Amino acid sequence: MNRGVEERLRQLGIVLPEASEPAARYANTAIVNGLMFVSGKGPGGRPKGKLGREFTTEEGYAFARSAGLEVLAVVKQALGTLDRVKRVVKVQGFVNATPDFEEHHKVLNGFSDLMLEVFGENGSHARSVFGAVSVRDNLPIIVDSLFEVEA
Repeated sequence: MNRGVEERLRQLGIVLPEASEPAARYANTAIVNGLMFVSGKGPGGRPKGKLGREFTTEEGYAFARSAGLEVLAVVKQALGTLDRVKRVVKVQGFVNATPDFEEHHKVLNGFSDLMLEVFGENGSHARSVFGAVSVRDNLPIIVDSLFEVEA
């Protein structure tokens, strides 16, 4: 068990939002053989728009961090405590961006930096980021994630 994650959240002054419900007919999480697959989550407050038009890279970074808080809230709801997370395994970001936007990787750093703050070295993960012509509800970013968890 990755003890101390809940305490680290308190020390960092991070307050998780209420876990959001799925936007359609799917589960927030599925656990298979010690891996927790977390459905795509967007930022809290449901902002709408594209990076490179309505939003800057810096605003995108904040949105990715907010999406990370949404993910952590869902993981905590499913597990009862974030102390059961062994590590962050894989992250995929889908950035709603204009065709000429080139800083997708800097946007997703908002999510990655949060995982490192919360889980320390166990927050280091493999990752991919993609530009999207459109995403659900015209959100600026959606993040899909995979965690190794204690059964």
